[in-house]
Amino acid sequence: MQHRSDVEAADALKQAYQQIRTEIGKVIVGQDEVVKFILISVFSNGHCLLVGVPGLAKTLLVQTVSQVLDLEFNRIQFTPDLMPSDIIGAEILGEDRNFKFIPGPVFSNIILADEINRTPPKTQAALLEAMQEKAVTAAGVTHKLAQPFFVLATQNPIEQEGTYPLPEAQLDRFMFKVSLNYPSFAEEVQVVRNTTSTHKQEVTKHLNAEQIIYFQNLVRNIPVADNVLEYAVKLVAKTRPGGEFAAPNVQRLLNWGAGPRASQYLILGAKCHAVISGKYSPDIEDVQAVAKPILGHRIVRSYHAEAEGLTTDDIIAQLF
Repeated sequence: MQHRSDVEAADALKQAYQQIRTEIGKVIVGQDEVVKFILISVFSNGHCLLVGVPGLAKTLLVQTVSQVLDLEFNRIQFTPDLMPSDIIGAEILGEDRNFKFIPGPVFSNIILADEINRTPPKTQAALLEAMQEKAVTAAGVTHKLAQPFFVLATQNPIEQEGTYPLPEAQLDRFMFKVSLNYPSFAEEVQVVRNTTSTHKQEVTKHLNAEQIIYFQNLVRNIPVADNVLEYAVKLVAKTRPGGEFAAPNVQRLLNWGAGPRASQYLILGAKCHAVISGKYSPDIEDVQAVAKPILGHRIVRSYHAEAEGLTTDDIIAQLF
């Protein structure tokens, strides 16, 4: 990418974001918040977990994002018999009697990990290592993954029989956990109209791998005021029962609070949210805008919170 001033680069990211949103909107009806958080995770170099009942176009959404971003895309359908080597690849004996590494589907830019909670922990861990290290190890040799690299995983909240829920420590690898809701009546009418005819909507490609890496570096270079940084760290600290900054009700409502990775993602997410909103530096409102999908899967509700019918979003809203 050619060198630009920071203001020009920020404006270019905002314009690219709006173009991508428009293209995705040709295929995906509604789900504006979900699309926003997926794109923020892409530009922040994070991963995203999508949770929703079947039929809400989770897979179609991820496929559409990969098409618009002109990135290599692989879909892995997680099943109970999936092995780690089915994801990362394996060493095989070649015709020359030497072992060689055959890369698995994880060697791509965008990975759709479909129904990640349907596979045993050992296989989940293989993908989560790749997410964290941006590399995989086979037979003692480390193989770097393509850049940029994102995992967009889906999870079905119903039919829990035969599933392996992701432990909190592994959920922490995802920048966002986003819930997809049922469409409104008008949106569902539009979905049915679009999907029951022969017309297929084509999308235009925007941004290649090099441009995305450029924008990821731009997001990291955005300045942030000390008061915004301290607000984000204090917001996370409020979720920790028994901590110095614990909110008044937290001891009773939470068993466990968020760790330092939440603070890092709050600032990265706020920086990106600020730029796509037309600002050149994040403020407290930007931190709050990304807080729920960042903190929601990093806090564990107590029996009292569940008995009172309080969701994690309710508890986070009390912290603002």
